[in-house]
Amino acid sequence: MIRPHRLFTAGLLLLAVLAAPARAADPYFADDGIAVKGADVVAYFTDGKHVAGKPEFEHRWADRAWRFASARNRDLFAAGPEKYAPQYGGYCAWAVSNGYSAPVDPDVWRVVDGKLYLNYSRSIQGRWVLDIKGNIVKADKHWPDVSRKLAGK
Repeated sequence: MIRPHRLFTAGLLLLAVLAAPARAADPYFADDGIAVKGADVVAYFTDGKHVAGKPEFEHRWADRAWRFASARNRDLFAAGPEKYAPQYGGYCAWAVSNGYSAPVDPDVWRVVDGKLYLNYSRSIQGRWVLDIKGNIVKADKHWPDVSRKLAGK
């Protein structure tokens, strides 16, 4: 026999799940629809440097064209884009930590705890690296609002 209070609790839980707003996909920074200014985001992890992607090794994800230096890198990305895609939609991590967005220079990056972070410039990255962990915490807090603004919501 199901007790009324358990049925009521289960109903409330189901209602909460159904009423929760769906999270929209992060708006990724792109120039002319090309993510990260054409940089091969897998290469940051595998080669430890910025490598330009090529149009012939393109993959569409998150409504953006992502370019890669090789078919292998394209296929790695396609198998798990969240593993390689930059944090904060590819916008400057320093800017997001301060509650706004800014474009990035793909030569100015850092992988921290297996995640890719990009910055606007070397001088801005110099500020960001003074407190990487603290800036990530702040950016994680600000990203939902910054993301909504970028999406026009």
